[in-house]
Amino acid sequence: MSKMKKGSAIAASVTMGVSLFAGSASAEFSDVSGSLKNEVNEAQKMGLVSGYKDGTFKPIQAVTRGEFARLVVAAYESSSKESLSAGTTSRFKDVSASSTLGPAILKAAEKGWIAGYSDGSFRPNEPVLREQAARILAEAAELGTKAEPFGDVPDDSVFAGSIGAVENANLMYGDTNGKFNPALQITRDQSAATILRFFRYLEDGLTEQFDIKEATILEMTAAMEEGKLTSEELVRFYLDRIDQFDQQGPSINSMLYVNRDAIETAKQLDKERAAGTIRGALHGIPIVLKDNYDTVDMPTTGGSLSLEGSMAPDDAYQTAQLREEGAIIIGKANLHEFAFGFETYSSLGGQTLNPYDLTKFPGGSSGGTGAAVTSNFAAAGLGTDTGGSIRVPSSFNNLVGIRPTMGLASRDGIIPLALTQDVGGPIARTVEDAAVVLDAIAGYDEADPVTEESNGNIPESYTNYLDEDGLEGARIGVVRALFGEDPDIIKATEQAIDDMELLGAEVIDVTIPNLDQIIAYPSLSGFEFKFQLNDYLASLGENAPVTSLAEVIESGKYHPAMEASMKAREAKVSLENDPEYLNIIETRPAITKTSLMDVFDGQDVDALLYPTSALLPQNIENKSQGGGPNPKLSPFSGYPAMSVPIGFSESGLPIGMELLGTEFSEPTLIKLAYSYQEGTDHRMAPDFE
Repeated sequence: MSKMKKGSAIAASVTMGVSLFAGSASAEFSDVSGSLKNEVNEAQKMGLVSGYKDGTFKPIQAVTRGEFARLVVAAYESSSKESLSAGTTSRFKDVSASSTLGPAILKAAEKGWIAGYSDGSFRPNEPVLREQAARILAEAAELGTKAEPFGDVPDDSVFAGSIGAVENANLMYGDTNGKFNPALQITRDQSAATILRFFRYLEDGLTEQFDIKEATILEMTAAMEEGKLTSEELVRFYLDRIDQFDQQGPSINSMLYVNRDAIETAKQLDKERAAGTIRGALHGIPIVLKDNYDTVDMPTTGGSLSLEGSMAPDDAYQTAQLREEGAIIIGKANLHEFAFGFETYSSLGGQTLNPYDLTKFPGGSSGGTGAAVTSNFAAAGLGTDTGGSIRVPSSFNNLVGIRPTMGLASRDGIIPLALTQDVGGPIARTVEDAAVVLDAIAGYDEADPVTEESNGNIPESYTNYLDEDGLEGARIGVVRALFGEDPDIIKATEQAIDDMELLGAEVIDVTIPNLDQIIAYPSLSGFEFKFQLNDYLASLGENAPVTSLAEVIESGKYHPAMEASMKAREAKVSLENDPEYLNIIETRPAITKTSLMDVFDGQDVDALLYPTSALLPQNIENKSQGGGPNPKLSPFSGYPAMSVPIGFSESGLPIGMELLGTEFSEPTLIKLAYSYQEGTDHRMAPDFE
């Protein structure tokens, strides 16, 4: 529906039948009572309906098809200040343009809101049924179709989608028994209440329409504070998109679970907001989690059939922090099974697609979260990163991803891959959204001792560093040795450098000592996974579906492409007696940190810059997506890194750059990234609708 200017007054009184005429505008009807009384009287005061000469309204009298068409047309014209055309010819053999109801019926027909019967008649004097009224309203309000919740409406009914849509838009409701009663005649009091809601819906839509798609968390929160949006509307919007686009249409296949309690949770949070209680900065905001975060109300599986239905005894620390801030966990996203790779396929969820090109990988292992967030299935999400699994899917999905400093946010309740490298962090459409989420999840947790390092290193709010002029006077070091060979990636990165200079930064080329030696080190997931997964499974207690990696392999319930890597991990006997592992633990962090700090201190730079990935998303049919060496510097040092969109390839694939900082320098990275984002605006939603 296009936006139109709201009028200051209602243009005309709308009567409900040829025998009716306007009564007193102030007197209430003598025969109207019950739950619809207030709406009927309000509709009268607004001039939308009128009663009889004796002061009655005759609320349970049926309304005809012609009368209801005139009500809808008059309410629409009054709200929009648009006089509808009736067309040049009569569409129905029993409707005359010169009759009392004829013009309104023909206008509704011209707009496509009503239809007649196969014999060419409209039957204007027959009572309108509730299912027919629902379809007329859905068409007039351009609601589309929605799933309906009523037990007495067959799913294959031609009216089902319209009934779901008007219920979702709060134009019509069912009874207290959960029934819609589609074949019952709509009564005058029901019509009056419905037309009042319809009129208000149009007024709100024309003047205060809030576009949820691509809105930031701060914009959503402001809209809820101003009464333009509710959390329930947010949740329904995202659930509708998941229903339309994740398992049908483009079939992005990003979601493993949807929270069946999300709408009720949203309603409760709306009540709290109305009462003046705000839990935190994420109050009423839907967030999606990678399905390796424990949730007490949904299974946590790591994408593996071997853990199908596995219920954790409590929330992961970061999950609990989100809920404490008022977030709604709308669902759990697919991932590369057990977070092993960059392709994002799993035995439980299958292959997730890249929303920008359905033939490409979405990156991984947090590819489900990335695909869901960029597709507007949630406001933001959480991923995990052992060797690039937040940043690579962020790059491949035109998103912002933050891999925090090791120790900034707890890993308790996250299925581990390699705790020496594992972190959890935000994946979002904008820097400001990522900052809001980071505020919620950062902090000390006694269950994860490494987070003790965060004490004294967390600002009041990361949103305080959303500075449009943040690049002014900044000094950025460019690591050209990590640019790779892809011409599109090199071109986009060079343009980002030019843009940063235009925005006030000094950009210099730097060389990282020992870079080849650093990136030659392997990830520790090949060493630690078996032992740490077994510890996690033990934490599930007696209800754990399996108790060890050996049992996972024995069950055969895992993606077949992972068999070799899983068996190699199972073959590890111990960590304490593995000389290769002990050598890596001792030498890799030291050489990485020392080499990086030589650059940060010696060149006096605020951040290092290079492509997040030197590879574009690859074809799924090729069955392999490398991550390249670029994501290794952050996990090998424990320093924070952000991936930020910098444009697209010639074929329309997203490209990101990584900004690497020093320990607990997230405020600086956020300031730089936000300034770049605001000065360039590379965010673009995928066009798959």
